[in-house]
Amino acid sequence: MIQPITFPGLGVSFTINPIAFSILGISIHWYGIIIATSFALAFLLANKDSKTFGINQNDVTDLLIVVAPLAIIGARLYYVAFEWSNYKNNLLEVINIHHGGLAIYGGILTAVAVAFVFTKKRKINVLNLFDFLIPYVALAQSIGRWGNFVNQEAHGTETNLPWRMGIFDPSKMQIVLVHPTFLYESLWNLGLFFLLLWFRKKKKIDGEVFVLYLALYGFARFFIEGLRTDSLFIGTFRVSQMLAGLFFITGITLFFVRRYKLKTKLYDN
Repeated sequence: MIQPITFPGLGVSFTINPIAFSILGISIHWYGIIIATSFALAFLLANKDSKTFGINQNDVTDLLIVVAPLAIIGARLYYVAFEWSNYKNNLLEVINIHHGGLAIYGGILTAVAVAFVFTKKRKINVLNLFDFLIPYVALAQSIGRWGNFVNQEAHGTETNLPWRMGIFDPSKMQIVLVHPTFLYESLWNLGLFFLLLWFRKKKKIDGEVFVLYLALYGFARFFIEGLRTDSLFIGTFRVSQMLAGLFFITGITLFFVRRYKLKTKLYDN
């Protein structure tokens, strides 16, 4: 039975079938469509803007063709690794990503590693390319979070805030009112997309836009993750929250250290 999603404080209610349509008996899920749309839009915008920033369109196309599937695989394997007890007796479920279970950090880390190797092979300025592409990563994340909305996942703890979201909790067999943490992150990343687009034109040194993304995404995710009920854990520690804190500390440190070194260099000259 398809359960409704409500926002009682706002007087809004949705009933969304996670399956968008079927072709020859194969179910096509909204989750997959939304993830694919996020990648496609990021690619189209990056391709359109590449010439303005001196980036070869063919390099953007080739990189995204390689990164997109590998980032999804990385995001899935990261999630499965920390939820292995749920998959070890049913290995076929590992490839069932339409049920959800993509860890964004796995996707980001995989994408960065692949892009680094790609730029070395093509002899491209890696930091300049990262600065160019990272705003579109934030946009793709913003859109992709709506796949969690359709699947009624990635939500937070119970709350009475005016924007609380009502979803069916199978463990309690009733509707619970929770933080729409998917929405918090989606809105933050959308704002981050526009901020990074603006800052990309103002940067003083290559790599600044990328490390600013690390800092600001990590900052927001640290607090959002603290609200979630589906976190991956190592012992009593939330994995994503620890990584978010690391992203923030690394990003903000690199940003100011590089600014300081640039200022010192200009002063010495």
